Amino acid sequence: YKLYELYKLYKVSKLICNFVTEISNTKSIKTMRKTTFMAAIILLVASCGKTEQNPLLSSFDTPHQTPPFDKIKAEHYEPAFDAAIEEAKKEVEQIASSKENPTFENTIVALDNIGEKMNAISGIFFNLNACLTDSLMQDIAQNVSPKLTSFSHAIYMNPQLFERVKQVHEQKATLNLNPEQTMLLENTWKAFIDGGANLEGADRERFKEISIELGKLSLTFDKNELAETNAFELHVTDEKDLSGLPEGAKEMAAMTAKQRGKEGWIFTLHYPSMGPLMKYADNRTLREKMYRANSTRAYKDNEYNNEEVVKKITALRLEKAKLMGYPTYANYALTDRMANTPEIVNNFIAELHEASYPYALKDKKEVEDFAHKAGLKGELQRWDWSYYSNKLMQEKYALDDEMLKPYFKLENVQKGVFDLATRLYGITFKEVNNIPLYHPEVKTYEVYDNDGSFLAVLYTDFFPRESKGGGAWMTQFRGQKMVHGKDQRPLVSLVMNFTKPTDTKPSLLTFNEVTTFLHEFGHALHGMFSKCTYGSTSMDGVSRDFVELPSQFMENFALEKEWLDTWAVHYQTGEKIPQEYITKIHEAANFQSGYQNDRQLSFGLVDMAWHSVTSPVNGSIQAFENQAMAPTESFPPVDSSCFSTGFGHIFGGGYAAGYYSYKWAEVLDADAFAAFKETGDIFNPEKAKAFRENILSRGGSDDPMKLYKQFRGKEPGIEPLLERKGLKK
Repeated sequence: YKLYELYKLYKVSKLICNFVTEISNTKSIKTMRKTTFMAAIILLVASCGKTEQNPLLSSFDTPHQTPPFDKIKAEHYEPAFDAAIEEAKKEVEQIASSKENPTFENTIVALDNIGEKMNAISGIFFNLNACLTDSLMQDIAQNVSPKLTSFSHAIYMNPQLFERVKQVHEQKATLNLNPEQTMLLENTWKAFIDGGANLEGADRERFKEISIELGKLSLTFDKNELAETNAFELHVTDEKDLSGLPEGAKEMAAMTAKQRGKEGWIFTLHYPSMGPLMKYADNRTLREKMYRANSTRAYKDNEYNNEEVVKKITALRLEKAKLMGYPTYANYALTDRMANTPEIVNNFIAELHEASYPYALKDKKEVEDFAHKAGLKGELQRWDWSYYSNKLMQEKYALDDEMLKPYFKLENVQKGVFDLATRLYGITFKEVNNIPLYHPEVKTYEVYDNDGSFLAVLYTDFFPRESKGGGAWMTQFRGQKMVHGKDQRPLVSLVMNFTKPTDTKPSLLTFNEVTTFLHEFGHALHGMFSKCTYGSTSMDGVSRDFVELPSQFMENFALEKEWLDTWAVHYQTGEKIPQEYITKIHEAANFQSGYQNDRQLSFGLVDMAWHSVTSPVNGSIQAFENQAMAPTESFPPVDSSCFSTGFGHIFGGGYAAGYYSYKWAEVLDADAFAAFKETGDIFNPEKAKAFRENILSRGGSDDPMKLYKQFRGKEPGIEPLLERKGLKK
């Protein structure tokens, strides 16, 4: 670390000398360099006793070895990555150059244990870059990403290492491995093949170049999307323009304006601000402005335009797939999924589309007819949908988010979700204040199992800020695995963008935000319950189209009276949510489900279209995505809008050729929840135990369909999903 600091001082000294030379025309550049270099050494030595050690390179002397966020500074990351990568390279070389015959333990398990410090630093840095970023963090990410990719190549393209893995893989039939060990061996073998181990010469070098460039481009995509989200504000100065908006939404907009030093009301593209305006604002012009701003994120003629980024990413992914012998990137990416070919995915989407499209057209016409009766002139547009759809729901069911929000105070929702986990699995949560935080709004909890043993640390980060990406997600600062015979328990984080409290009201969630909480908490349970031996077979190793099962399973409870009755009370009066409201929630559960289902399928179609191309896309990406979405569309396209430039799941995240997995997992979760319903008890302890033991605790330690059948006793069918959504053929 000190050498790295010295190197930086030397580089600075050279820059200073060159500058001084230019302005003074001195000829003594060598003398000046020597002088400044010696001064740098003297300053460095003098500061040695005062300079703190890089906290990322030290053992974490914190409760449960949680990250010491109170000590970590941005300047610590890059030197820590450099040191950790060098350490990991030595571990790789030690395995590759071993004189011992390759075995499962000294090769496959040893590889799984490589780079513990590097992985720990990555878990901290990249998670904070998603929820607490700035330009410095983004620059560090751009610098670090190629180094991590190069290290990956140093593993998978090491011929000695590959030969050792190959020898173990050839012996697998005689090794007497258990299912988790078999999965680790197969995953390791596949990682080498997919990592270019069989490539040679120019193809190998090109594979490396592509991988590095893709890492940079994904970071650029996210950076541009966040910048565009933060750049827009809809400033309203006339209160008449806020007609129709609830008082809570107006108060939040006024608070935002005040924080920005402006009069009136400001609405942003963060969903808690944008959502109410699109749903309630009578002013159609404002709704159109908000819609167009959101649908043109990173598609404007400015420095944050993602159009070329999208084209480059998809072209490079295609080139990478062809280097590996696949016709498309989808063929390459799907080989380790439950739906392991593009044909299976496309047939699955087509089957759901066939069932839902007639209902989608019916839903669209119903809203359109209602809008025209309500006075809409001309064609129903995208920016009209939420507004008139919500009014129609109020007319049909006398139900509205504003009626429900007083019963969904965030603290009460959280207690209800935690208590649900206690009732199902016996686990308990204890809020603690001795764990370092990365932001003042974050809270931490120790989670204990039903036998009183420590299970995990849970972080909660609920509210939007400009340094945080949009949406909601669960992540881990550290995953679960066995380390030197000891169970390393996970550090799990829930990151949301919920409605913030105002000066007069607490955070009151919409029904959609309640289901979002349940969804992400399902992911958290998947992480917290993990009971695997290896890091690569724990939650991080779960198939992309299986990982959404635990999260979507939890969403089912949002419609159940037995659960709502345990916590949903009015935040002011303490009265329980009325039975008539719960009845209305049930009645409205499938409102516009055909349209919503097809809308979700359209995202999957765009994803598969981008990753099924056989040659780079050079024309308009708006035209490309319009063609991909055409089978599900019932609205006319909006000029200048583009969905792909903001589609972070597939261009910034890990869902490339995998967005269908949300629908795939819906089939699984509907079937799984049906298993509980069939017993007459949605909290059935035997079923909960089976779900935990066969799904939640097993991570990616076995074939996902095998795990599901062990829980359910049979393969899932599509019927429970169609029945739940009211989309029976």
